[in-house]
Amino acid sequence: MTKITGNPHLIKKINKALVLDMVKSQGPLSRADVAQRSGLNKGTVSSLVKELMDEELVYEIGQGESSGGRRPVLLLFNEKAGYAIGIDLGVHYIIGILNDLQGNIIQEKKATFHYKDYPTVLTLIKETITDLLEQMPRSRYGLIGIGIGVPGVVDKEGKLLFAPNLEWVNIPLKQDIEEAFHVPVIIDNEANAGAYGEKRKGSGENYNNVIYISAGMGIGVGLILNGELYRGTNGFSGESGHMTIEVNGLRCRCGNIGCWELYASEQALLEKARVTMNNETSLEMLLQLAEGKNGDVLRLFEHIGHYLGIGINNLINTFNPEQVVIGNRLSMAKPWIEPSIKKIINQRTLPYHRTHVVIEFSKLSIYSTALGISFFAIEEFLKKGEKVEVFL
Repeated sequence: MTKITGNPHLIKKINKALVLDMVKSQGPLSRADVAQRSGLNKGTVSSLVKELMDEELVYEIGQGESSGGRRPVLLLFNEKAGYAIGIDLGVHYIIGILNDLQGNIIQEKKATFHYKDYPTVLTLIKETITDLLEQMPRSRYGLIGIGIGVPGVVDKEGKLLFAPNLEWVNIPLKQDIEEAFHVPVIIDNEANAGAYGEKRKGSGENYNNVIYISAGMGIGVGLILNGELYRGTNGFSGESGHMTIEVNGLRCRCGNIGCWELYASEQALLEKARVTMNNETSLEMLLQLAEGKNGDVLRLFEHIGHYLGIGINNLINTFNPEQVVIGNRLSMAKPWIEPSIKKIINQRTLPYHRTHVVIEFSKLSIYSTALGISFFAIEEFLKKGEKVEVFL
C-alpha cells in the first residue's frame, strides 16, 4: 500500500482511476462498496462517481439488495462509451477487430496479401481500419485508439525496428497510422499482445506465470511473469523463435543459424509439405487432409509438434511457468500436434518443472494478438495515473 502526498490534482486523478477500475472490473457496485473496498471516504467516492457519470464512463443500473437500510444504487462501467481497433499484422494476413471498452468484439475484418512491401501492406491496413470504422456504432468518445501487433522488434517508442519475415527495417508504422486516423496508435510485438490477450480474456486468465507461444509463419513468445507482461530491458524480450535449436542448422533471415522457427513454424510446415507432396499448399488444405487421415500430412504435423515441443521444453526449464499457451494459426492443428508436443515435454523437461505446468491451446484462437493489442489501446485511454491506493 502506497501513501501519496503532494499535488492534490494528481491525487484526485489517481483516485478517480482507482474508482473507475474498480467499477469496471468488479461491478455492479454501490458507492458504499467502492468506498469500503478502496479505503476512500464516501464523500470522495460520491464526487468521483459523479464526474465519471458526467463523462459517461459509469452509469447507474438501479437498486441492489438492502442490508438493513435504504437499498443502494448500483454502478456499472459503460463499455459502449467508446471503441478500439486491434490489428494483428501477420506475414501474409491481417486480422482486424472493432471492440468495446471491455474487449467484446463487435466487428471483424480479415485480409490476405502476397506482396510484402511496406506501401502495399500499409494501404491494406488503412483499408481494414476504414472498413471497421464504417461499422462502428455511435458513442460518446468514438474511436479511442488503434493497436497494431507486428511480427518483429519494436522499441519503447513504438517504432518497428526489424521484422525479418516481412523484410522490413525501421518502419514508421505508428506515425503513418496516426497521421491517417488522428487517434493514438500503439505498436507492439504480436506475441506480447497475444500473451496479454490470453491473460485478459483467454486461457491465461487464472495464471500469473504464463508463456504464450505465437506459432504462425514465424514463432514469437510473450511472457507473463508475476501477473505482468515482461518486456525486457529495451522492450525486446520474447524473440525465442530465434533461439538456436540446431547448431549446424539452416540459416535464418534474422542472420542466425538453426533458429527454432525454421523447424516448428507454419512456414516450416509448408516447406516440408511442398517437398513431401511435390506442390504448393496451405495450412487450411493440410488441416482438411489431416481430417481425412492422410498419413503423409499426419506425419508432417507430428514432425512440427516434435520441434515445437523441443523449444517449449527449453522455455519451461528456463522460466518454470504455471502455464504454456500455444496460439496463432498453428493452434488450429491442435489434434495433430498436441500429442507429439506433450511426448517431448514428458521425455525431456526436468521433472520438477514438468509436475505443475499446464500445456494448453489458445481459447482465443487467431484473435489473441488483435484483442491483446486493443486492450493496450483501451487501457491507455482509461489510464489517469498509476492505480494505487491513496490516503487523504
